[in-house]
Amino acid sequence: MVDRGSILRVWLPLLLGLYCLYMIFVNAPGPHDLTRWIGLALSLLGLAGVILARFTLGRSFSVRAKATELVTSGIYSRIRNPIYVSGVIFIVGLILMVRYPALAVVLVIIIPMQIIRAHREAHVLEAKFGEAYRQYRERTWF
Repeated sequence: MVDRGSILRVWLPLLLGLYCLYMIFVNAPGPHDLTRWIGLALSLLGLAGVILARFTLGRSFSVRAKATELVTSGIYSRIRNPIYVSGVIFIVGLILMVRYPALAVVLVIIIPMQIIRAHREAHVLEAKFGEAYRQYRERTWF
């Protein structure tokens, strides 16, 4: 069922993301060659990963680390932090589409920030869920 929460958490960001990617793909400077198409594919993959992760989290999603539920299904059965991983894939795709290598500085800033956030979240989840979280961490990546 589509409720107001899922519209704001999943469907609106998906539609906005697709629109923005379309506009960037069409209007960014440079040729529409293989590099731009690879960038689009990576951006779509990253956007899909973020949206899928937010959908899977449901009401457990929060900006600050809190432990309401240990979500281990869907994309979370393989990756502990799919929003962070997908976000990086999305940004790499954007960099390829707009052909502005200086944007790689964004990755140099974001990746360490995401690693720090992931460690903070891990501490919160381990404190709340203990052994269940430790077992989950052993069978998943990042």
